[in-house]
Amino acid sequence: MKFSFNIFLENRFFYILSALIGLYVTGYFMPFLIPFVHLGLWILLLGVFVEMILLYSRKSAISVGRQVPEKMSNGDVNRIQLSVFSLYGFAVSGTVLDEAPYVFQLRSNRLSFKAGPGETVRCDYLLNPVQRGRFAFGAVNIFVHSPLGLVNRRFRIESKDYAHVYPSLIQMHKYGFMALAAKQATPGLKKVRRIGHTMEFDQIRDYVRGDDYRSINWKATARRQKLMRNQYQDERSQDIYCVIDSGRNMKMPFKQLSLLDYAINASLALANIIIRKDDKAGLITFDHKPGVALPASNRPGQLNQILHRLYDIQTDFLEADFEKLYALLNRQIKHRSLLMLFTNFESVTALKRQLPILRKINQRHLLVVIFFRNEAMEALIRPAKHARDIYLKTMAEKMIFEKQRISAELGRYGIQNMRLLPQELTVASINRYLKIKSQRSL
Repeated sequence: MKFSFNIFLENRFFYILSALIGLYVTGYFMPFLIPFVHLGLWILLLGVFVEMILLYSRKSAISVGRQVPEKMSNGDVNRIQLSVFSLYGFAVSGTVLDEAPYVFQLRSNRLSFKAGPGETVRCDYLLNPVQRGRFAFGAVNIFVHSPLGLVNRRFRIESKDYAHVYPSLIQMHKYGFMALAAKQATPGLKKVRRIGHTMEFDQIRDYVRGDDYRSINWKATARRQKLMRNQYQDERSQDIYCVIDSGRNMKMPFKQLSLLDYAINASLALANIIIRKDDKAGLITFDHKPGVALPASNRPGQLNQILHRLYDIQTDFLEADFEKLYALLNRQIKHRSLLMLFTNFESVTALKRQLPILRKINQRHLLVVIFFRNEAMEALIRPAKHARDIYLKTMAEKMIFEKQRISAELGRYGIQNMRLLPQELTVASINRYLKIKSQRSL
């Protein structure tokens, strides 16, 4: 209930009013209570009047500032900071309701606060974006009341802020650190493969305890009269491309994010590892027409270029054209490269339509096809108790077997492939790149 656009009665008012009504009804049997009820009612109305005067003693008594991260990570928890400043000469309490972008469907950002005279308080909340792009925040609504707690005054403060949601920067830094760490033994974290022993010579240095004895250089040892070993370094400057299918098959949702978003997050994390390993990272996207074509490079700023190209990739719900992808690859990539193709096939029939193109691509480049397992179908593989359960289990087993046939069909023609759950995508794709690099398969 509200008396004006900005005045709202607090719950305490209705509790007291309910108690007075109860006493008034009781006064039918005990008439001596009626004068006390009348007195209580007048005191309640007086309290409301006094609190309204206190709350309207200043025209702009509350100000607020909102701090939004410059780049928010898609699929990760991001912190939004609100600073509430009170100009009242007395302590106030209240609630902050921030109008977050509607596409995030945030329902639980009512924040309570208490502020003394002239005090600034922080009210933070967490936001988990599930879409990439630029989204506008609305106004900040603040409801304040005095220590009487009978009436709320609402302040609606317009604040033109925007959420710029990028592919997961948090995930990129997390897996970048894990892949380059000397040792990762933290419980609960997935292991990421590290580069092994490669064959590109760097220099000869003294042998120290713990070095691989197989790398001892016996000729240098004989000359120097002490153990010497060969030191190797990672192979460098190979071209690695993340190729992302943005067709309708990649729009399938999984835990609020689409398969396309999982592929984009994995591509950004993988590009970070590629550049830090002194290889060249590139990006190609396609759907029914060619999309982004960013040449492979390890120059400063390349990762930022990839981030901004991935920022607004969306699907238009049309089927991807692999023939146009093949033409784009022939036009853009002049020598053999590693192509990490993120796509999805639901049936062998769908694969066979594209298989001739994939085989041609694999002849010119080292192709790794990455497609998705359906966790929802796998969850249906359980003991059946009813006829409906038998039907669902049979259909689920058929679809899972179809995915296995897709993997086998790709392997039959020498095309490397991975069949993954979406949450496994980042770690598995990084591991496959590092494995290929360590085996010098490219």
